[in-house]
Amino acid sequence: MGSIYLIRHGQASFGADDYDVLSALGIEQAQQLGDYLINTGVTLNTCVSGNLHRQKDTAKATLARFTDAGLPAPTLSIDSAFNEIDADAVIRFLAPLMLDDEPNAIHSLRNPLQDKAEFQRIFALIMQRWSAETDDIPVHLRWSTFIQTVETGLQRILHNAAPDDHIGIVTSGGTITAFLHLLTGVTADKAFELNWQIVNTSLSRLKFRDDSVVLASFNSHAHLDLLKNKKLITYR
Repeated sequence: MGSIYLIRHGQASFGADDYDVLSALGIEQAQQLGDYLINTGVTLNTCVSGNLHRQKDTAKATLARFTDAGLPAPTLSIDSAFNEIDADAVIRFLAPLMLDDEPNAIHSLRNPLQDKAEFQRIFALIMQRWSAETDDIPVHLRWSTFIQTVETGLQRILHNAAPDDHIGIVTSGGTITAFLHLLTGVTADKAFELNWQIVNTSLSRLKFRDDSVVLASFNSHAHLDLLKNKKLITYR
């Protein structure tokens, strides 16, 4: 059987003007992941990321550890199917519809560092409402469209894979949530409950044979746990 490693990007720049930039800690997390893969004998035949900077830079920092160690590393390929949910567009559409029940929603979303717990609560409500598709959301923004995009990307990976390949997909929490929904049949709301637990640079392993894919492990971050430094365990 072959393996696909879903890798969440390293810590980005939460609360900054541009979230899509790896922090110094995010780079360190990616480097530690590369070292862990080397030490556990995992060789990637292929590595793909979405086209977001935090995804590409995580992949590059991870793969650079193989090169630095004199080991073969694949050339990074880009596939936008593995981009993150367009959360900004979803928020712009849904937040105004929630103001009757959550009058401070827009303030909380605009000032995430002021009260991180409140930001997370509002954001989770938006994701729950979005994935339920109870509103007249434009087709290109829908959860079902996002799911279809991720599934199409997975089929491209499988079509080009050799039977015993080890493939890295460097992506984001929302995309990993879509994989959980697709592969396990868990409902969208339950998948998003798991989403909030996904650690930066964690590994979720899929095993495949032909077109059959199963989830073998989820959200492993042993490469960070082994360092016994709680600051390395981050979620954004």
